[in-house]
Amino acid sequence: MTRTKAAALGLFALALAGSGASASAGPFTGYQGSWTGSGSITTSNGNERIRCRASYAVDATGNSLTQRITCASDSYRFVVVSEVIANGARISGSWSETSRSLNGSLSGSAANGRYNAHIAGSGFTANVSVASTASRQTVTITSGNSGIRRVTMSLHKGG
Repeated sequence: MTRTKAAALGLFALALAGSGASASAGPFTGYQGSWTGSGSITTSNGNERIRCRASYAVDATGNSLTQRITCASDSYRFVVVSEVIANGARISGSWSETSRSLNGSLSGSAANGRYNAHIAGSGFTANVSVASTASRQTVTITSGNSGIRRVTMSLHKGG
């Protein structure tokens, strides 16, 4: 085999390995780590600014996510913990809001740095949307049947 053919074969093999790695990466790839930021909380009494921090643990495949989001304002504090598994574009798992002792199931879809989920528990339902890039993340939680109607936050990685 000539050097030119060996080099071409080597480049081809690298290209295949690189494309296979990105094609098999799960939807939570890149979420890993600590995030901080701020946003707002809308309640039946009005709006308040909140400060938030989030931590994500992601398995090596990018298909399993443990999420912990803690937010506080002058009047509210909440901690949401989610365990999410992706099977292709479908996600499922569990969630809890620890300061109010709420918990239940989570289901939805995830792809391209985004996930959308419906969470349901005893007397509580909400929708969660997360859009994530390498360094920024937007999280929106909406609920029509609780004192907390909407939470939005903009987070940046690190911190």
